[in-house]
Amino acid sequence: MCYPGRKTLAFFLVFVPLYLHGVSSQEAGPAGQRKPFSERLRRLEEQFRRFQEVTLTDLQGVVSNYNLSYSINTRFWGLAQETQAVALAVNQSLATVQNHLGHLKTWMRKTQRRSRKVDSRLLALGAALSERRAQCSRDRKEQAAQRDTLTQLALGVRALQDKMAHLVHLVQSQGARLAALKGWPQVPSPAPTVPRPTLAQRPAQPGSPSPSSLKPQGGRQAPRASPEPRHPPQDFAGHLQGIQEPPGPGSLRAQPPEGPGKTCSVGPVLVFPNASTENVVILSPGFLWGLQALSVCSWVRTASGHLGTLLSYAMQENDSELVLHGRDSLVPGSVHFVIGDPAFRELPLQPLLDGQWHHLCVIWTSILGRFWLHVDRRLVATGSHFREGYKIPPGGSLVLGQEQDSVGVGFDSSEAFVGSVAGLAIWDRALVPREVSDLATGKEVPTGPILTLANASWVGGFVQRVNCTHLVPCL
Repeated sequence: MCYPGRKTLAFFLVFVPLYLHGVSSQEAGPAGQRKPFSERLRRLEEQFRRFQEVTLTDLQGVVSNYNLSYSINTRFWGLAQETQAVALAVNQSLATVQNHLGHLKTWMRKTQRRSRKVDSRLLALGAALSERRAQCSRDRKEQAAQRDTLTQLALGVRALQDKMAHLVHLVQSQGARLAALKGWPQVPSPAPTVPRPTLAQRPAQPGSPSPSSLKPQGGRQAPRASPEPRHPPQDFAGHLQGIQEPPGPGSLRAQPPEGPGKTCSVGPVLVFPNASTENVVILSPGFLWGLQALSVCSWVRTASGHLGTLLSYAMQENDSELVLHGRDSLVPGSVHFVIGDPAFRELPLQPLLDGQWHHLCVIWTSILGRFWLHVDRRLVATGSHFREGYKIPPGGSLVLGQEQDSVGVGFDSSEAFVGSVAGLAIWDRALVPREVSDLATGKEVPTGPILTLANASWVGGFVQRVNCTHLVPCL
């Protein structure tokens, strides 16, 4: 490194000899003009000494300025390094904050979506409750109208019986009088067609003649006809109440099982051991065309406190186009059957929580919005006006064991299925009761399923796929 002070010193060392040489050359002039050499030398020494002092002062200033600038440069370098460290820390903090903000935005969107879903389901539930209350009111009015009709019918029958009894009494009285006057034997009057209790069956009433009141007329005992009672037979009301309408095809009465059958062979079994959000099975390719009817049947076994999500079909426009799901916040065993969210129906599946194998079939058709729920061949729930005329669109994501908040993602452990599934199949039509019974008893699989467990393209998480030759005894 080159110092400025050294350059200045070298310059003066060169300049001083040249200056002395010039002075000596000037002294070589006339003797009269020259001054004493000692005086000039003394002046020159004084000038040189002052020059040295000035030079030293300048050099000291230069050195101090250099030290100051070096210190400033060192400080600036330290400040630059500290600024870079602070900038790096600020960038890291900004990245962390942005990451947290991204997670917060995702959580807020998910919460808003779930809130909208809950609100829509509450609205649908309120509409269903209103419809049920209106239906109950209509049923009460119909029952009241039926009771009024039965009462009027009973009153009409009673009046008819009174009229017929009065006519029979008049006929018998006139016949007895004619027989007494002419001395002819009394011709027995025809028995009335209206059923009435006999004398031995009914107690004697005030105003009614007893057998001892029969008095002879004309030397012969002429029987007096006892008047008919003014009230209908005692068993008439019971007869009317005993009339029951035979159960129709929509009756919810469960048919008793025909007895144990052979052991069912249903193919592979999918075991969901826990409620992890990684436990998911994807059925591919999903629905290739729109569905206006649907049948989902499967063998299910679970020992959990709630059933969880069996099936979820999501689209970009609607993440709950078709869902069979329950969660720990619902009534134990209740499942929401969703078609085109927010419309849903709550299905009772409490019998499935006993840890045993049960056969489940959920059937829906857009014609009148009819749906049926079969458990172990028994019809346990049915209804109508559920997504009437609706069409489930194709091209979505169909998964088992999880409920999708968006296509293929957004799983919640509280909605996960824990248990085993076997023999699952989906049809694009409504199965009839005989097909459901044949499927549950292992006799025959209905033709034309569009999806089965053989279409499972992805089995993730802790889900185990077990191949069993025989699963459970058929019902």
